[in-house]
Amino acid sequence: MAGTIHPTAIIEPGAQLGENVTIGAYSYVGPQVVLGDGTILQHHANVEGRTTIGKDCEIFPFTCIGTKTHDLKYIGGEPGLIVGDRNVFREYVSVHCATKADEYTRLGNDNVILAYGHIAHDCIVGNHMVMSAQAALAGHVIVEDHVNIGWGVGVHQFCRIGAHVMLGAMSKAVQDVPPFIIADGNPAIARSINKVGLERFGFTIEQLDAVKQAFRVFYRTGLNRTQAFERMHAHALANTAEFTHFLNFVERSERGVVAGK
Repeated sequence: MAGTIHPTAIIEPGAQLGENVTIGAYSYVGPQVVLGDGTILQHHANVEGRTTIGKDCEIFPFTCIGTKTHDLKYIGGEPGLIVGDRNVFREYVSVHCATKADEYTRLGNDNVILAYGHIAHDCIVGNHMVMSAQAALAGHVIVEDHVNIGWGVGVHQFCRIGAHVMLGAMSKAVQDVPPFIIADGNPAIARSINKVGLERFGFTIEQLDAVKQAFRVFYRTGLNRTQAFERMHAHALANTAEFTHFLNFVERSERGVVAGK
């Protein structure tokens, strides 16, 4: 183990620190914590519980990472939290362990959670999520890759947020949000495809057309869900990756999906 540990930091016996870990003044690392190589805890950062943090993460002051679930159904045992590589947790962010013994809240790689963000118990977050300040994911939320969550957004428990979604500031998502779209409002509704975001990511004209056609059939034809699914399965673009992703997502929805405008 090599790195810089401030003399006021508390590292409980049993904690495992990788190479080149930096731990700032008055930080706390619990006895079951594993910190990956190159991870930085700024001053007054808190990591506890059965928590594994990957490589090259940065945890800013006054964070609470790996604390006990808020879920009142917790009856004991050792649930945990698993975080991937290169994640950034800004000031006052809280991320909780799961609720049931030997289950985990999970975050992938390259996520950025800004100040006062909250990720609750049993969430499954993918990669490259940007979550703006004061946004919150309730328990059991699933977030796919490359999602942008605006300032002050609230996502209801058990909702799913599809890949490349943009959730507008101060939105309230109470149903699943299909991939590739912009959703906004209270409650959030589908506004359009996330054209600018997809173009910036490098989607081709053909990929954008597949997204546009899936969105159009599902949201703009006036069909009910059964009719929309039938038409989508018969669509000329039904075998493209983007069209298939959209269709599979909405067909698997248990909470229902956000309405169109």
